Formats: sequence, structure tokens, C-alpha cells
Amino acid sequence: MELAVIIGRRGKDIPKEEAENYIFGYSVFNDISSRRLQNQHGQWFKGKSLDTYTAMGPVILHRSALPFPVEADVRSYVNNEKRQDSNTRFFLTDIPQMIEDLSRGMTLEPGDIIATGTPAGVGMGCRPPRFMKAGDCVTCEIPPIGTLTNYIL
Repeated sequence: MELAVIIGRRGKDIPKEEAENYIFGYSVFNDISSRRLQNQHGQWFKGKSLDTYTAMGPVILHRSALPFPVEADVRSYVNNEKRQDSNTRFFLTDIPQMIEDLSRGMTLEPGDIIATGTPAGVGMGCRPPRFMKAGDCVTCEIPPIGTLTNYIL
């Protein structure tokens, strides 16, 4: 579960002090991973790129609706059991720095989506690991934006 940052203006080599001007809005992003495929392929791309492995919604909240820098609670549940509970202020890298880093040498286009990273609580990090299975219900919420619910196929 992650905060999605949606780019609204084309830009390259964007200084972090101007990053907010390039944001259109925000959404809830659920990044599903196949740990089995990640382990088989030795990198993360394949395990995160299968059909249905990314969900976003329920809306895109315009940037004007959230004060900047964004400080919003982020929570996820699997079958109604809380797995993640944090706040965007605890990101390892803040949104302006992400935009500056990603735009260095690469043009960001309107509609590009930056998935900001997940807080502690993913199944792989639990001891013992707790992996999702077909039929599990995953709910992700960022209260100012809304709640996204999807089922593992």
C-alpha cells in the first residue's frame, strides 16, 4: 500500500523546491508482489508486473485538497486484520526529493504515477512471513483520499 503521486506538468531536472508545482494530485496505490517470481528471477520487476498486480483509486485527489508537505495516515488490512499503519511524514525520502531524483535526466510527463513506497508491515517482513493467497481481501486507506479494496485472484 502506497501513496500515489500523479504528475500534472511536464518536467525534467526539477529542483525539490519546485516539486509541488509539478504534482496534479494523489491517490491510494496497492502494489501487489509475487515473491515467488521475484525470487525465481532475482529482481523485482517480474514479480510486480503481472496483470492485476497494481490497483489504484478510488479517486485522484487534487493537490489543493492536501496541505504540502503531505502528512497523511496510510493503513492496510488483509481480511480485516491491520497489517500497516503509518504516516507519510515517515517516508524514507520525501515527495520533493523523489521528484527531484526521478526527474534528474528523465522527463516526467503529465499522468506519470510515482508510487512512494510502503510502510512496515508487508507479509515478507513478518516473522514468520505471511503471504497472501487467492481470495484474500486487501483494503488500503489514506483517509483524506479514500479506501481501495481488492481481492487476490
